[in-house]
Amino acid sequence: MTAESQIGQQTLPRHVAIIMDGNGRWAQRQGKPRVWGHKKGAEAVRRAVSFCRQLGIPSLTLFAFSSENWRRPQTEVDTLMQLFMLVLKKEVKSLHKHNVKLQIVGDLSAFDQKLRASITAAETLTADNTAMTLNIAANYGGRWDMLNAARQLAVKVQANELTPEAITEQLLAEHMQLHDQPELDLLIRTGGDLRISNFLLWQAAYAELWFTETLWPDFDKSVFADAIAAFVNRERRFGCTGEQIQALLHNKG
Repeated sequence: MTAESQIGQQTLPRHVAIIMDGNGRWAQRQGKPRVWGHKKGAEAVRRAVSFCRQLGIPSLTLFAFSSENWRRPQTEVDTLMQLFMLVLKKEVKSLHKHNVKLQIVGDLSAFDQKLRASITAAETLTADNTAMTLNIAANYGGRWDMLNAARQLAVKVQANELTPEAITEQLLAEHMQLHDQPELDLLIRTGGDLRISNFLLWQAAYAELWFTETLWPDFDKSVFADAIAAFVNRERRFGCTGEQIQALLHNKG
């Protein structure tokens, strides 16, 4: 029996999250402005979605814009917002065509009305798609997520709809972002830093963590396959390699 034949859907992660770091540094190494790196990063997003779609991984969550990113120079923030709007309009039809459901998670109240309308339109168009779910975390922070869930429960307690004693881990989890999707299995960070930067703090409690020096614009299917192989080895001890994951991908195609 080959290693590829042992790697089934029960072995692969069902939910992968990625901190897409390194766009700015990638651009600087090319002698380009930071915004160029963000534009190239959008191509890596397409590759990651395609990879998960082909492997049958049902949920992919990408950290696009953290609540701390507002501290960046205003010109970069403005460019990121414009790019977000452009990518939404450009990519949503392709996602819909490939049966991918799009969800934007985070505190959307900080975005202008035009961007929020585009988000709503994209989510509505893809709402009934079933092949996989692509979650884009925008103006998201793990602490905000937990605080937001706690506030929702506090409102119910104040309204006498719930007693403090009735609050459980499960109930709190049901008020967190991504509660309707598989538990997070694998959290990847590109760019070389070894931290999770306030991303999915609750959801990542039992996730496998995988870090790579690869900058996000260079994150391709080969690097992604290495991350999946690392997860398979930790979970099942198959001695799987990135090449075998790519072979599995080829066989599925």
